[in-house]
Amino acid sequence: MKSLLFKYRKFIAGFLVFSAIVLSLFYSALKPNKSLPIYNPADVNPELVDSTVQYIANKHRIADFSFTNQNGKTITQKDYEGKIYVADFFFTTCGSICPKMTTNLVEVQKEFLHNPKVMLLSHSVLPDIDDVPILKAYAERNGVIDSKWNLVTGDKKAIYTMARKSYLAVKQGKPNELYDMVHTENFVLVDTKRRVRGFYDGTKKEEMTRLIEDINWLLADEKN
Repeated sequence: MKSLLFKYRKFIAGFLVFSAIVLSLFYSALKPNKSLPIYNPADVNPELVDSTVQYIANKHRIADFSFTNQNGKTITQKDYEGKIYVADFFFTTCGSICPKMTTNLVEVQKEFLHNPKVMLLSHSVLPDIDDVPILKAYAERNGVIDSKWNLVTGDKKAIYTMARKSYLAVKQGKPNELYDMVHTENFVLVDTKRRVRGFYDGTKKEEMTRLIEDINWLLADEKN
């Protein structure tokens, strides 16, 4: 028996390698390729989208913006050019969902701390209250790293417009108060082409796992 195995050892080895390759190809063919949708206003809950853009079904892009961050620096789309980033909306005195959202976003920050291709962008929905010193104190208290994560304030109308016309992630507040905003738990994933690629519940750990996986997928997709 041993002599027979020795005689046909090359054939057996070749057969095993061939079988492994065939099985791998078969598994790859059956396994669906991961993909991420590209979201447009028409794809999203109308409550989160300004009525003037709800009809848009393709080619949606994040608009140009200009806000002030926790260090008093002007932040524009140029600072996020060629970046994959996560955007959200919050306010520093929020005692309900914001602490969980911030804690979870800190974990995302840690995951991509040494990857300059990934950044974070948090907008205050109470910009009249959340000025630069308040944002700076909030950033220091929560471990925000300036080079990775901007907390921004600015003109309320401009933030409202970005929230509902670009990021598709914030509810309208009191109808009788122009530009009143009710932020949601949504984290919004934006790719290097300024397209919305995903929404995630910022209060849930399992959603952060999905977000991190999707960011890594986008990074790999960019390389390919």
